[in-house]
Amino acid sequence: MYDMESFYQATSISDAVSALVRTENPVILAGGTDVLIQMREGKLAGRNVVSIFGIPELRGVSIDEEGTIRIRPLTVFSELTGSPIVQKHLPMLGYAADQVGGPQIRNMGTAGGNISNGVTSADTAPSQQCYNSVVEITGPDGVRLVPVQEFYVSAGKVVLQKGELVTSFLIKKKDYEGFTGDYIKYAMRNAMDIANLSCASLVKTKRENGALKIDEVRMCFGVAAPVPLRCKNTEAFLTGKEINDALYEGLQEVLLTDINPRDSWRASKAFRINTAKQIAVRSLRKAVERQEV
Repeated sequence: MYDMESFYQATSISDAVSALVRTENPVILAGGTDVLIQMREGKLAGRNVVSIFGIPELRGVSIDEEGTIRIRPLTVFSELTGSPIVQKHLPMLGYAADQVGGPQIRNMGTAGGNISNGVTSADTAPSQQCYNSVVEITGPDGVRLVPVQEFYVSAGKVVLQKGELVTSFLIKKKDYEGFTGDYIKYAMRNAMDIANLSCASLVKTKRENGALKIDEVRMCFGVAAPVPLRCKNTEAFLTGKEINDALYEGLQEVLLTDINPRDSWRASKAFRINTAKQIAVRSLRKAVERQEV
């Protein structure tokens, strides 16, 4: 049994917003793979549940005439991985979605829930950050757009206000066209585990005077700070440089000016720093290799 005060099944986005406004201490239920566990553990006990899972307009992936991709929040991880649009234009997001939990979780857990819970270990968060995703939020005052980098406030806390819910993630053509990427998740087990550390790298290369150089790069870490973290110093260091062993060596040093992992029972800070260097190099190398294919 789950300890909840009440349960309401919303039938539309406007109905969900109205329910969230009138309900005291509500919690949104999408796939339930996180919320129901927290409820059973007592962390969300006694809350009033507003379910959005049955709202069809909140599901699916589409692309418009300008090339902007819209990912709706009830799209489950397996749908992300299998989407022809994601496979063609956002493959790194598909790689990340395919590393969430096991098949049961991937068939129920949602793209919206993975970002909205605000945890730094969310597998799709680094990819969303690298693609410069914009979060569409709908609430009692209408629709507002928030860059995903500004969506996170602190550990487990996001910008959603009373009555608001995520209704889409928007990724513009300029933020994925010509890029290739890779996502690496380090965990204690190969499946059914959350990340001890994760890294997404997205890159576009160019040939200049016979040398292969980085034209544009984005890198984001999970579990290296209280929120998913874009590595701005590292990106600036890499941009415009020739791709060689010296570049990857320099990357490992500059990276330490961006990340700030913590000690925990799951991994020490020193271990996470060493691991971060390795997976940053591996993810960037793989992203560059995919440019050459």
